[in-house]
Amino acid sequence: MSVFRVQEILDSTGSVLARGDARKSVVGVSTDTRTLQHKQLFIALSGENFDGNRFAVQAAQRGASVVMLRGAPGDPLPDLPGEVAIAWHPDPRRALGDLAAAHRAKLKTDVIGITGSCGKTTTKNILSELLKSVRNVVSSPASFNNDVGVPHTLLLADETTGALIVEMGTNGPGEIAQLARIARPTGAIITNIGPAHLQGLGSIEGVAREKCDLFAALPREAFAVLNLDSRHHELLRDSTVARVITISVDGEGELNATELHFDSGFTTFRLNGDEVAMPLLGKHNVSNLLAALAACRGIGLDLRDVLPAVARLTGGRQRMERHAIGDLVVIDDSYNANPDSARAAVRVLAGLHGHARRVFVLGDMLELGPTAPELHHKLGEEVAHAGIDLFVLVGELAECAASGALIAGMPKSRVLHFATVEDAEREFPSLLASGDVALIKGSRRMSLERLTRRLEELHPTRAA
Repeated sequence: MSVFRVQEILDSTGSVLARGDARKSVVGVSTDTRTLQHKQLFIALSGENFDGNRFAVQAAQRGASVVMLRGAPGDPLPDLPGEVAIAWHPDPRRALGDLAAAHRAKLKTDVIGITGSCGKTTTKNILSELLKSVRNVVSSPASFNNDVGVPHTLLLADETTGALIVEMGTNGPGEIAQLARIARPTGAIITNIGPAHLQGLGSIEGVAREKCDLFAALPREAFAVLNLDSRHHELLRDSTVARVITISVDGEGELNATELHFDSGFTTFRLNGDEVAMPLLGKHNVSNLLAALAACRGIGLDLRDVLPAVARLTGGRQRMERHAIGDLVVIDDSYNANPDSARAAVRVLAGLHGHARRVFVLGDMLELGPTAPELHHKLGEEVAHAGIDLFVLVGELAECAASGALIAGMPKSRVLHFATVEDAEREFPSLLASGDVALIKGSRRMSLERLTRRLEELHPTRAA
């Protein structure tokens, strides 16, 4: 965890000390009084619906050594205990990034940035598990991938950190470049390019150009993991002067996977000829694993030292998370969704055999801009062609996917639409029969994990 003297904080952020001793130290940084710990710096972030300055007293009561508030010298000081130092800054959010950048500059460790249209968090989790077998690792908690989360991740590292993994997300142009400026990665992974966040980035090429900024930030001595199976991989390659390590499931990469098989929660394949068994389902997760292995190679590790950790991998909550619920199998992939990740989920479900029926549950895929209805419609067509037995849809946009499935020839009796997740929650359990496998996919705001929870609540009744 980061340790700063108050004077370092002032110097790196341009904040002004209104009260207190510049020689005192803080241990760690918090922007949330609910998790703030004793002797931390509290930075009061503000947004459209909240004012972080209002939590200054609570931060002091929780034991903050210093509070950084939005304001300027001469503004009224909050009534805090005398031992709590107070600093002013016109934009505490920017100050958080500047402080993290200054801390990053002192670290002498491998810093690996990860971005992409889908698979960022899973790849981060896989890479973290692989590296933990040989190094002390700090990685982004949950999906800490924006201009608040990335600084927080950097500030968790210290001189004992052997590798720092930083997930980076974006909703609009310039955001990746800003995060890369703060993190200064020595290696990077772009998992893939696809139709995600089109509302802010306009087109798939716009997505690619935004993601390119991570590769563009790399120095010549760094490494860039390039997925040859991704759209616009030539554009990505041309954006960097770093050493490029290629991966592929479909072609010839420096690391490539062949002979993929899916069965009972495992995926087996050959990695450059050698057999690997991974407890994660799907071709897309093979690609995620290849990217993580390429990063291990990029920092100079022998893959033989990390491959034993593959058998212990978990995808994370609501990411192809398998649940045995009574006589059902439910795969909860509801953490988020875009057209590419939803197609990957359909392929996984279509490849599962030995079940009574294969049931695909799709919630709205959000932030796709004007193309959203068309993209949902196309996905519905793919579900129909994949041989899925029952297609359950939740949300307004998902109705477009229902239309696509019906036009593609899926019988009306096998396509069911619910306007809200509450409606689906009431009816979904009664749609399932003994031996079914159901895969649940939707954008985060759809909260489709509620369907899995409802089935688990009913499990004692079903089992009886």
